Amino acid sequence: MRTKEIRERFLNFFAGKDHLVLPSFSLIPKDDPTLLLIGAGMAPLKPYFTGENPPPHPRIATCQKCIRT
Repeated sequence: MRTKEIRERFLNFFAGKDHLVLPSFSLIPKDDPTLLLIGAGMAPLKPYFTGENPPPHPRIATCQKCIRT
């Protein structure tokens, strides 16, 4: 099994449980001067966690590219 298939199965599982599947965000964060690069899957969703913006759906799934440094 290739990583692409694992990723698709992972996202399909959550889509089947009423999660909104979002695409991977850019590795260079937009509008966040506290980050140089995306280092965790939750970083692009920070505005939802902090209450800055309402999430587009109560349940969200993504497979986020990130750079570990």
